[in-house]
Amino acid sequence: MKRPRDTRLAVMLLTPAFAVLGVFGVGPLFYAIYMSFFRMVRGGGKTFIGASNYSEALTSEEFWNSFFVTFYYALGVVPVTIVLSFFIAAGLFRATRFRGLLRTLFFLPYVTSVVASAMIWRVLLDPSAGVANHLLRVAGLSTQNWLLEPKGALSILSGGVIDIGVGPSLALCCVIAFDIWISSGFMVVVLLAGLSAIPREIEEAARIDGASWWQSARNVTLPLLSPTLMFLAIVSLIRAFQAFSSFFALTGNGRGPLDTTQNMTVYLYANFYEYGRLGYGAAVAVLLCVALAALTIVQWRAFGRKVYYR
Repeated sequence: MKRPRDTRLAVMLLTPAFAVLGVFGVGPLFYAIYMSFFRMVRGGGKTFIGASNYSEALTSEEFWNSFFVTFYYALGVVPVTIVLSFFIAAGLFRATRFRGLLRTLFFLPYVTSVVASAMIWRVLLDPSAGVANHLLRVAGLSTQNWLLEPKGALSILSGGVIDIGVGPSLALCCVIAFDIWISSGFMVVVLLAGLSAIPREIEEAARIDGASWWQSARNVTLPLLSPTLMFLAIVSLIRAFQAFSSFFALTGNGRGPLDTTQNMTVYLYANFYEYGRLGYGAAVAVLLCVALAALTIVQWRAFGRKVYYR
């Protein structure tokens, strides 16, 4: 502030970014909050109803079903993808041959069109002519309906001992597997960058002291990589709650068999665009925004102090 010339330059450079964020980010958010207090129907008028849309959403069985679908999805995608990506990144970091080719192959699913990849997965998981069921037949196992199966995956694995409604459906597990495959490429690249920034002398000192690879990874690499892991955990959780394309592309309408793959964004889309319930859809969007903000704060409070900034 003591150098007016630099201040004017900073304001000039930041103004376009703030303008774009204001018009396409902050503005729509406040307008969605405004819409959520009205009963609005596409092509009709609007009536102020206060918090009725929020009350309806929080007491709706369909809303809570979409919330639990989103919860199962995030619980399946986020930790598995981070752990898998870490081991892949650690292997690629130490690879001496074909390193560039392997990195490209792992990153390729992330840059490939989600819709195009989903079409291939739908062919592979086709109940009648898919490769997945063909391999099960060869192995002497019973075939599955995959993306068309509303039964819980835990029930299928337990042979019916666990109730069919417990846990994610097999269709949702297929969506989870698809997004793990898609998302791991991005995480591998970010983790490789984090591993490259760790001083080699620290790991070499640990090995000289007799530490095994796992001991070195747990006590040296992971603490130094904690800022990167924290970033990936927050970003991937937000993306998991905002996931839409994979659900819609894999199941056709996003809702899957008996709505077992209808997450919150698909539920929001159905109410806002298909049913034309603009006010109610805006209320669901605001609740989703509040949930994401709360989860982000919880993550920062729970794990922020455990992050080591070197």
